[in-house]
Amino acid sequence: MLGGFGLAGPAQADPQWRHGLSLLGQPKYPADFKRFDYVNPDAPKGGLLRLSADGTFDSLNDIIPRGNPAGGLSLIYDTLMSPAADEVATEYGLIAGSVRYPDDFSSVTYRLRPEAKWHDGQKITPDDVVWSFEQTVKNNPRQAFYYSHVKSAAKTGDDEVTFTFDQAGNRELPQILGQLRIMPKHWWTANGPDGKPRDISQGTLEVPLGSGPYKVKQVVPGRSISFERVKDYWGRDLPVNVGTNNFDEQRFEYFRDDTVELEAFKGDQYDFRIESSAKDWATAYNFPAVKQGKVILEEFANRASGQMQAFIPNLRRAKFQDQRVRRALNYALDFEGMNRTLFFGQYKRTASYFQNTELASSGLPEGRELAILEGVKDKIPASVFTTAYENPPQGGEEERRANLREAARLLKDAGWAVKDRKLVNAKGEPFTVEILIANPAFERVALFYKPALERLGITVNVRQVDTSQYINRLRARDFDVILSGWGQSLSPGNEQRDFWGSVAAEREGSANYAGIKEPGIDALIEKVIYASDRDDLVAATHALDRVLLAYDFVIPTWNYPNYRTARWNRFSHPDKLPEYSFAFPDIWWWDAQKAAATGGTQ
Repeated sequence: MLGGFGLAGPAQADPQWRHGLSLLGQPKYPADFKRFDYVNPDAPKGGLLRLSADGTFDSLNDIIPRGNPAGGLSLIYDTLMSPAADEVATEYGLIAGSVRYPDDFSSVTYRLRPEAKWHDGQKITPDDVVWSFEQTVKNNPRQAFYYSHVKSAAKTGDDEVTFTFDQAGNRELPQILGQLRIMPKHWWTANGPDGKPRDISQGTLEVPLGSGPYKVKQVVPGRSISFERVKDYWGRDLPVNVGTNNFDEQRFEYFRDDTVELEAFKGDQYDFRIESSAKDWATAYNFPAVKQGKVILEEFANRASGQMQAFIPNLRRAKFQDQRVRRALNYALDFEGMNRTLFFGQYKRTASYFQNTELASSGLPEGRELAILEGVKDKIPASVFTTAYENPPQGGEEERRANLREAARLLKDAGWAVKDRKLVNAKGEPFTVEILIANPAFERVALFYKPALERLGITVNVRQVDTSQYINRLRARDFDVILSGWGQSLSPGNEQRDFWGSVAAEREGSANYAGIKEPGIDALIEKVIYASDRDDLVAATHALDRVLLAYDFVIPTWNYPNYRTARWNRFSHPDKLPEYSFAFPDIWWWDAQKAAATGGTQ
């Protein structure tokens, strides 16, 4: 997820070849760099890393949006470029050794490394790149939307591929194409072991051919998948790979229930866990291995992203289309009570779609942000110029009761009335809400919210379904309210169309879960994408955030600025981790001495 700055100017006749791309100026590392600063170039290779995953899987093809693909499949594939973890929105050559584009950003050309090859020894070719792009946009609607401004992909030299865009000025496009996963055309267009042609548009459990640092070792359908390090990996000595991919094997074990998954960690059935539950972080890690130092609990700062997590009403349904109704639902949420009762007071209330980043709006608009908002004044709420967004006041019982009274008033103003203890509209139709969840940990959150809504006369059903059902209902927009969110990078751009754009609102598979369709927001998204420099990007994002908040599209919940992690003490990492990631497991390694003390084996 990246963002871009647009620059105008005449196109160069012969653009220069570059070793890297950055949206914030020049890349930190020079063309002749040997490795990233944050890696240990002498990190030992070896060991087994055991990871966990939720639910199940039924396919090894994660290009298509159907089914449940196995975790870790990105390990077997390379992309054209590779990101740096100590820079924002910066990439360096992987499959592509160099890249160039004209000053107006109307196209981009990647030159492939001649030594890049598939695990079967065949060379990676421009035909593979073109085919990968075509199949990705053909078979994945979300990716098709993401790459919608790419007009064509064509081989333009023995080792060159050129992507031509349908418009100039979008600085992000060259870089997001660097994220394109390259797949082997010769393998996918050949026959499988059964003699039938392979079909990338369908799920499969046949082990696919890749080019990356790992290949699939073993698959137990629905239960586990393991990847083994490719000893003769073609790219192992590239600057972007030095000190990385240090484990001989990575294995993903699947658990259908989060409680069982946590107990499996305690029982040393896998090695590393990111804890998303404040309750479990506070109460579930007081077991002997922690006291003995065999399990390490550690928090890492999240400096690379922001997030809006919220109850998200489906605006495609008439009952949620009145902003007063949505604001009433916000007043009904007793966040302080929830935080105290369920989360041990660990969380803060979210008040921005770009929470905990410099991109979050605050106060009243001024300077560049104000000028941007003035440009779309006729398309956005007037309140953005006069009133800073705030969630309803929180506190004790008095504030909670006052908030419920305000919620009732807003619902009455919106045409709803309580009759026989049920909230109904003018037609006598009851106000019902189904809160759809897949994560069992969210059930207690939804159940905490439920009584307050019922006091307003709303009939509430908390429905938990399995992951497959949840995904299918989400894609079909068959829900009232979900508890979900959107992650944001430090450099937002084209993905904002997928989050909030009108076109995405009715497109199956988009991340516009709420169904937002507002011309003013569409216009502000374009301001973000075509920002001329970092200051303009920040100002445009502030404006977008401010307007999204002004519509009360969602009922914000909680945020936490750190990653809470637990690991069995068998691993080491460089003394100084990169600024924007703790980079596990990419730059960590198996520590034989620690493993021996902990009781682990390779």
